[in-house]
Amino acid sequence: MRFFIPPRVKLRTREEGQKQMKILIAFYSKTGNTKAVAEAIFNALQEEDKVLAPIKEIEDIDDFALIFCGFPVYAHSVPVPVHGFLKKIKGNQKLALFSTHGARTEGRMQKEAIEHAIGLAKNAELLGYFTCRGQVEQAVLDNLMTKPEHRAWAMEAASAHAHPDKADLEDAQVFARGVLKKALKFKEFNKK
Repeated sequence: MRFFIPPRVKLRTREEGQKQMKILIAFYSKTGNTKAVAEAIFNALQEEDKVLAPIKEIEDIDDFALIFCGFPVYAHSVPVPVHGFLKKIKGNQKLALFSTHGARTEGRMQKEAIEHAIGLAKNAELLGYFTCRGQVEQAVLDNLMTKPEHRAWAMEAASAHAHPDKADLEDAQVFARGVLKKALKFKEFNKK
């Protein structure tokens, strides 16, 4: 599944006079794939009080009501630099996850990484997640091709060379707007 927003209530748009929420789009990106998705999400949330920043530059998240957290999938999991960030998210904060990966979109690896991220952010309320393919570094592919047990995955990952592409980034924007609509249903954001 490319993205998922749990259907709990009918989504609605912001009403006139409804207060803006403070949104953080945080990301960890080594090759630029996850950063590109983070920027697409940032651009989709046009009228919000929002901040876009790499996780390593974020000191305090307490003021943010909605947090988008993005990361590349490494070995079926969440990169270590993202662990501490996800654990800091509080119960009164809403969370949306996004990830990039070399595997096909319906693969097991990104599902395991999303499940791991959800476990790390156990205090937050998850509003949805988005995954898309991302180009894998050539040095990584070359290394994996020398190992028979990883050769099939490396060949599959090589086909992600053009990702994230325009369609991936447009889908990320649709996802971001859907998460925002879902977040607006919470009473703390519906005060005029």
